[in-house]
Amino acid sequence: MRPLLSLAACVLTVPAVLLPGTVAAAPAPFTAAPSAPSASSAAGAGDAWSVPRAATVTITGRGYGHGHGMSQYGAEGAARQGLSERQIVEFYYPGTTWGRARGRVTVAISADPGDDVVVRPQRGLTVTGLAGGGRTALPQNGAKQWRIARAATGELRVSYRTDRWRRWRDLAGAGEFYAGGRPITLVTPAGEKPYRGRLRAARVDGGVATVNDLTLESYLKGVVPLEIPASWSPAAVRAQAIAARTYAAYERAHPRSAAYQLCDTTSCQVYGGAAAEHPASNAAVDATKGLALTAGGEPAFTQFASSSGGWTSAGSVPYLTAQEDPYDGWAGNPVHRWTTTLDDARLEGAWPAIGDLQRIAVLGRDGNGQWGGRVGSLRLTGSRGSVTVSGDTFRSLLGLRSTYLTFRVGGR
Repeated sequence: MRPLLSLAACVLTVPAVLLPGTVAAAPAPFTAAPSAPSASSAAGAGDAWSVPRAATVTITGRGYGHGHGMSQYGAEGAARQGLSERQIVEFYYPGTTWGRARGRVTVAISADPGDDVVVRPQRGLTVTGLAGGGRTALPQNGAKQWRIARAATGELRVSYRTDRWRRWRDLAGAGEFYAGGRPITLVTPAGEKPYRGRLRAARVDGGVATVNDLTLESYLKGVVPLEIPASWSPAAVRAQAIAARTYAAYERAHPRSAAYQLCDTTSCQVYGGAAAEHPASNAAVDATKGLALTAGGEPAFTQFASSSGGWTSAGSVPYLTAQEDPYDGWAGNPVHRWTTTLDDARLEGAWPAIGDLQRIAVLGRDGNGQWGGRVGSLRLTGSRGSVTVSGDTFRSLLGLRSTYLTFRVGGR
């Protein structure tokens, strides 16, 4: 069982360029506000706005993402104040226990949606039929590409391309390419990309999916620099490595399918293979090798997001708690506070059943931080009716950074 499946998709990457500035003053490490009211808290009495016929709606918000767990900008702010990676993750995941995560992971490669696995030839390249037959070295025969694909008879067939595709042999069960630990170049419709470990042609729903089987540590080297800038403070990058390792171990324990455990998009964690690696983030992975967080003896569900806006939000487990975040608001965080202005027609177009928008009313907030915190639900009332929507739906349809927001309405 995966808590709040849709939230896994909310892991957000932070912009790769830091804005210049100095660290804002903040309370001493590990000071947090008392527990705040629950997500069912009512909105304040002034949480409603009349909308004239021709109006602009200015939305002022804080943070970027769902706000559960570690703020990535907050991790950088904390590192700039001298906190270590252990202190950072202990602050953002209170109540977890230190543990270890090792072994391998299997990752579905979304950039290769076809019904085959095609790789470039290289010295030492082998193929294996996973239902038997052992590992076989592929010949140096002038092939431009090697492929595992489903044959018309149903078997997985190994072929090579010179001027055309030529059959080499059929495999028993799933098949995979391996190059003795060296990265293998995968050929996809979007281009070529190297991957460490093994590239597997796995049977999924009658077709073939491309799956990367590799060590957890090698996987993280293709994740961490895509989730946080590798050039940030080493302690922040190391904290990201610990959170990402733990998250991967949790996903591995709750696999996406029988053929693979993780995906390579924001629905899990962004993974770019060996091409994404950076020396600084590789060093962070190596420095924290095996370090992970546990809860109840199992890998913790260490969600993270770009920016908390000054308050993290409660998640699906006790250690994803709502607490004041004194580290998120440093001067280099461009999404700690944000503003966007829309014409009322934008809202009317998103919810056409309401007609001409006349009123916006927030019905509930989580009770944490400015304005009463994140919006749980709101009602849009117009000339033809009203609609009640969740804060997450409102954010998604309008492309907003978070649900931690308020409104200002004016004429146009």
